[in-house]
Amino acid sequence: MAFLNQKPFETNDTFIAPTASVIGNVTNWDESSVWYNAVVRADSGFPITIGFLSNVQEGAVVTTLSSAKDALDSDPLKNNAASTHTNATGDGVVVAKGEVGKVLETGFPPVTHIGHYCSVGSGSVLISCRVDDFVDVGDKCTILEGAWVESHVILEPGSVVPPYTRIPSGGRWGGNPIKFIEELGDGAKDGIKKKAEGRGVMAKEHAVEFLPVGSSYLHLEDLEREGKASIQG
Repeated sequence: MAFLNQKPFETNDTFIAPTASVIGNVTNWDESSVWYNAVVRADSGFPITIGFLSNVQEGAVVTTLSSAKDALDSDPLKNNAASTHTNATGDGVVVAKGEVGKVLETGFPPVTHIGHYCSVGSGSVLISCRVDDFVDVGDKCTILEGAWVESHVILEPGSVVPPYTRIPSGGRWGGNPIKFIEELGDGAKDGIKKKAEGRGVMAKEHAVEFLPVGSSYLHLEDLEREGKASIQG
């Protein structure tokens, strides 16, 4: 769904469930998926990214802050054209016009980034946070603004990551507020990737069950019945 001239970007093999809502400045990488009744809402001018083979499961909400503290008035970029900020990992973040003067306490724009091979469990809520690659967010977790979950991390169901909390790589965490439980072994780390890959397979299976918008598919079916090849471009 487009919002204020910003529309989601998705690849040909992205699966967006019919009852999911993807709104505004959202980038969906290859083979990512947003499942039934999930909401991915980037309507505040700050982008949301969902990485390769990552999934946002049923009823989860991924969004950005509608407002953040204003930067110094001396910021020459404030209220000017769209600009690019560089976050702590070196990624360029494009921020919409009029929003470049709004930042988190970390000094970075309140974007939401979900890396590659990540699973966001059912009923979870992510707000203006960063989740690196190979992270398994359990069901009904909450990750609040400015939080950073590094790679190869498992968050137990119901965990709450407070604002501006950094979760280091390679561990299992849980609780409210979140606490360290144990280091992850190689098997647990591999399991994060396999879980994301499994959801990717499921997404392809679900995608073929839904007809495309319009009636062009009827003509393709007629051609197939007649044994004729079709070229789609």
